[in-house]
Amino acid sequence: MKGRLSLKAEDASDLQILAAALQDAIVRVNDIRFDAKSRVFTAVFNRYRWEDAPKKPKAAPGARIRSGLSVAGVLNVQALNLKRTPKDAVAQLLTIGFEPSGEAEDPSGDLTLEFAGGGKMRLRVECLDILLADVSDPWRARARPDHGGDEG
Repeated sequence: MKGRLSLKAEDASDLQILAAALQDAIVRVNDIRFDAKSRVFTAVFNRYRWEDAPKKPKAAPGARIRSGLSVAGVLNVQALNLKRTPKDAVAQLLTIGFEPSGEAEDPSGDLTLEFAGGGKMRLRVECLDILLADVSDPWRARARPDHGGDEG
């Protein structure tokens, strides 16, 4: 089993790697925070360890690990179709995307976290400044996330 993951995303190619690591991560709604004063968005996920997943999906379910996500320079956050109650409600992250502002030499834009069931969180950011770090020991997953038909 590999060690703990620690990633930083400052551009679109970095974000693709970070988003792939977080694909199928589970988050409790009460583990999502936005501190408007410090302009930092944080969330703690139970991340599937894709980097350590068995080559044959039916051989073993793989592992999950607690991972912290921190996004700096966040100007505002909007939640769309994301259940906030009950407090122990969970959401499954599908992907993270970035839409630049479109103005030359302007690194700002919208970072979008897309969840299963159509929920989204849109973060208006000054630039891409994202950290993802594993914060626990891994544990055996109940099942490997299934995307229908991929036998790997």
